[in-house]
Parts: sequence; structure tokens; C-alpha cells
Amino acid sequence: MIRKIAFFLMCVLVASPVFAQTMLNGAGATFPYPMYSKWFNEYHNLHSDVQINYQSIGSGGGIRQVQAGTVDFGASDGPMTDDQLKETKFKLLHIPTVLGAVVPAYNVPGVTGEVKFTPDVLAGIYLGHITNWNDKAITSANPGVNFPNQEIIVVHRSDGSGTTYIFTDYLSKISSEWASGPGKGTSIKWPKGIGGKGNEGVAGAVRQLPGAIGYVELIYAVQNKISYGSVRNASGAFVKASLESVTAAAASVTKMPADFRVSITNAPGKDAYPIASFTWLLIPVQFKDPAKGKIMVDFVNWMATDGQKMTNALDYAPLPESVAKKVQEAIKQVH
Repeated sequence: MIRKIAFFLMCVLVASPVFAQTMLNGAGATFPYPMYSKWFNEYHNLHSDVQINYQSIGSGGGIRQVQAGTVDFGASDGPMTDDQLKETKFKLLHIPTVLGAVVPAYNVPGVTGEVKFTPDVLAGIYLGHITNWNDKAITSANPGVNFPNQEIIVVHRSDGSGTTYIFTDYLSKISSEWASGPGKGTSIKWPKGIGGKGNEGVAGAVRQLPGAIGYVELIYAVQNKISYGSVRNASGAFVKASLESVTAAAASVTKMPADFRVSITNAPGKDAYPIASFTWLLIPVQFKDPAKGKIMVDFVNWMATDGQKMTNALDYAPLPESVAKKVQEAIKQVH
């Protein structure tokens, strides 16, 4: 009996490394969270000894945590500023992962059709100049739509957010008043409105509050069955967010910067959706644990190839092939 027990314990000790898992922890943007959840789960299915945990706490939180070294990697929809990179005590890579769209989601009683938004209307609503859904600026862009005499409830993010960065980057390009006032950033001083935490919080507020408007990543509007409008682009065409219109916006980048920090809001081209963006993983060049560095390199290579085939199902646009190849080259720096 003693021999059997000893043999059993020896087998357990020999087998235990097989069940040991390497855990990578990340945090940041809510914009790509549905896509990242899918990827991390699929990667775990391929590599049962690897677990990637991700907290969707907003881009601002992701940047702070990766800078502090409390996570293995961060994620942001707004590229880090030069000052933020200088403040970071180690080298970080911006690795683009996917493309998405920020949409104006709304809840207007009695209006079921698509609402068209001009740049002036979006800026005017968030600046507090346009306060009612039957304002002439809105009705003139939507002939035939019967808007109610309904106060507009403005909803924005309460947390540091890359989705906010994308939206305010766009507003700063189309409105000089916005550019010289609130400006762009992951967290700004809003002229008016109520806050919601995460894309989930904004989507929930819009769905529950009659008269509300909020900006959310496309998948959150789709999943919550919230109406969202088309936006007039730089070419003067009203374009609704879709895989095709986001891809058209990405096509405006004729030369990708070496550090991948680029803005594609208000892109030229008649088919381009104007509030679109890349989103990035923030990855240290040198990992404290080399094993984690190897896993991250392998994951990014998988993400840039097989992972891109999964994007369309979740309403994200895949990376242009040329960008995906540059990602695979850039990730070689990580160790």
C-alpha cells in the first residue's frame, strides 16, 4: 500500500508541470473588449497552458496600469502622448490590433428610422448649443422625419476612455470651437451631460433614457439593439458605420508611422466612415518574465494572422494586410 501511495505521489509530481499555467494580465480599452475576449478565449483553447486575463477598465486606466507595471500589457484606443511615453520608465510598443467605429447612438421617442448627423450637429449637441431634438439643425438634415419636442440628454463617458479620445479627436477636427475648448483626450471637461462608465454604461444609459444620445463602439449599439445614425463625412456623404466604411477610412493611411500612432478620424473618401480608429495593445519591449514575453510574441503573431479572420463576426474591421505584416515585424523586438 505504501508503495502504491508513493507511486501515485510521484506521478502527481511528474504530471503537475503539464497543468501549470502561465498567466498574462492586461487592462484597458472597453472599445475592443468583445474582440479581445474572443481572441483570448480562442488562444487559450489552442494553448491550454496559457491564460490571458483582461479587464476592460478604459484606456486611461490601461495606460496608467501598464506604466506602473501592475499589468503585463495595456490597451488603448487613443495612442499615448509623447509626454506619457517619456514618463514611462521602459519602452512600450503600440501594436494595432483591429479597427472599429464610434457611433452616435440615440433614443428618440417616435423616431425609428435612421437619423443623419452633420458634424455641426454632433459638435453643437455636445457643446450644449443644440438642446432639443426638433432643432432646425437636426430636422433640416432629416427631411421627412417627425422629431418630437424632446430635450436632448447628453451621455458621455465618466472614466478615462479611448472611445472618448476617438470621439473628441473627431470633434476637434470638425469644430474649431471644440478644438479650442474641451479639446481631445481620454478624459476631458465636458460642457454638459451625464456620465456612464465604459461603453456598457453609456449604452445602458442611452437605452433607458428617452431623448438620450451617446457615443459608443459599434458592437455595443448592435448588442444592445440601440439605434445609431449615419454621419456626414469629409466628402459630404452621409455614411453609416460598417465593416466596409471603416475599412475605407483605414485606406486613407497611405503611410503607416513606424510607431503605429495614427489618427483616421474624418478621413477623406466618399465611402469612409468619419469616426473610426485603430485600437492598440501597449506592450513592453522587455518582460520581467521572458516566458511571458515569448507568449506575447506568439499571441500577437496569431492575432495578426488567424485572429484577423474572426473580426467581421463582431463588427470590427480587420487590419489592412500591409499593417498586419508590419505588426509581425515590430513584435520581434519583444523579449
